Amino acid sequence: MEPPLDAVAHAHRRLVEVIADLTDAQVAEPSLLPGWTRGHVPAHLADAARARGRVVEHWSRGERVALWEPGERDAIIEATASLDAAGHRAATAEMSGRLERAWAGVADWSAPVDPDEDDPVPPVFTRWREVWIHLLDLDLGVRPAEWSAEFAVHTVGVLRPRLPAGVSLRATDVARTWGAGTEVAGGVRDLAAWPAGRRPDEPPTSAAPLPELGPWPSYPARRQDLPN
Repeated sequence: MEPPLDAVAHAHRRLVEVIADLTDAQVAEPSLLPGWTRGHVPAHLADAARARGRVVEHWSRGERVALWEPGERDAIIEATASLDAAGHRAATAEMSGRLERAWAGVADWSAPVDPDEDDPVPPVFTRWREVWIHLLDLDLGVRPAEWSAEFAVHTVGVLRPRLPAGVSLRATDVARTWGAGTEVAGGVRDLAAWPAGRRPDEPPTSAAPLPELGPWPSYPARRQDLPN
């Protein structure tokens, strides 16, 4: 499956739209992520774009660099979370554009371009997920209903390892079922939001209580996790 470059560009545009009217007061307010203000969310997304763009820029010159040095990721997020709203808008636009330009220059996605992903699904998929999922965390009006069905199907496939054995998922609005066992049913976007640890628009239903989710799966997602 080709990396969804256009879909990521769309997610970036939506992020820019959502924070267009962000105020300095809102930056300091809590996000939906425990311990993070709203400012932490664009700080993380901007720096993740910077880091991934930098990796590809070096890769295009035959050089390999780490996404982050030990401790660097969290330090940058904490240092930039308190930017004012205008600063977050500028960083979001600049770093998202930098990443898109870097990825546009990749001619062959069959070769790893990310040293931390030796069996990669292209890291474009990781970016696609992180932008749309974190858009919910901003608590500025984006809900799972805005996700595309394609994105939701992909996200369910990646996050299924969080479910215990013996639990199946059945989408009621697209013809998709995952696994076998006690059925959890719901709209595909809600089925994606639930294992993502986010509030669905309509909670999935099951004859048994919804199971506890396991740990977030380690990345990268493997190719078999992707929709055909």
